[in-house]
Order: sequence, then structure tokens, then C-alpha cells
Amino acid sequence: MSRIGKKGIKIPAGAEVKIQGNDFFTKGKKGETRRTFPSSVAVRMADGHIHVDPLDKSIATNALWGAITRHIENMLIGVSDGYVKKMILEGVGYRAEVKGNNLNLALGFSHPVVVPIPQGISVVVEKGVMTINAHDKEEIGRFAAYIRELKKPEPYKGKGFRYEKEVIKRKQGKKTV
Repeated sequence: MSRIGKKGIKIPAGAEVKIQGNDFFTKGKKGETRRTFPSSVAVRMADGHIHVDPLDKSIATNALWGAITRHIENMLIGVSDGYVKKMILEGVGYRAEVKGNNLNLALGFSHPVVVPIPQGISVVVEKGVMTINAHDKEEIGRFAAYIRELKKPEPYKGKGFRYEKEVIKRKQGKKTV
């Protein structure tokens, strides 16, 4: 039995919800999202709340019950408030800039790295801090993880991309005798 799945999800002001069979649509001031859920759960709307009900008692359905509830909640937060992820670029000579629909990065390689910015995501770079905005939590996480993977923070000086509140475990350098 899912503790998360049992609770109803309140629809925030300014968000529109439409349910057609297994398809779930949300629309708000930040954008719109669509998701198809498995047929083992039923999603219904009643008096301003969304409820997710399992249709059978299998272990797999119980596992999906809470996950689907959270997915719906994340979709509603995304279309009403949006998501923001901040990344910090540290290192001498490392630069990032947005040109058109591309993110141009100078990360110490022999060539510049050009990353296309996906549709629905906006990126702003100011003094080594990259702010990523989107209405889809999964897309923003996937894009930020891809950027971080290009130049992970190294443990000696901490150079590279890191998330805003991420703590890098530092190692001690060589000791001289």
C-alpha cells in the first residue's frame, strides 16, 4: 500500500488538467505536458483533486502507484511554477555562453563544445553561474546531468561543472618531503 498514492493531489490555481483514458495532460502559464500511464492504474479527478487508484493488488502496481502520483504532482508544479536548476562552472579559462539556441562551452579541450539547448528549456549564464529553467522536471535534470558529464568536478581543485548546493569531496594533493 502506497502512502504517497493514497493522498489526493490538489490542482494548483492556473493549471488545467485533462484525462483521456491513460493519457494525462496538464497546461499552465509555464507550458504544457503530456504523459501516458500504464493501464494497471486509474487516474481520476474529483472536486479539485486528482486521485490515482490501483486496479489490481500486484506488487508491480503498488510500486507504480506512488511513482505515478509523484509524476503527476511534478507535472502540476512544473506547469504552474516551473523548475530551476543552477550550476556553477569553476576553473581558470572555463567559459560558458548562450548563442541563439546553442550553449557554447570552453572547457579546456582542444575544441569548443557546442551543446544544443532542447526545446522548452531556457539557459542564462552570468559570471560562471548557469541557470536552467524548464517546466519539465525530467528534462531539466537530464540536460543538467549531460552538461555536468562534459566536465565533472575533479577532487583536487574542484574544477568543472557542479550543481549549486553540491559538495565536492576534496582530496589532499601531493605532500613535499
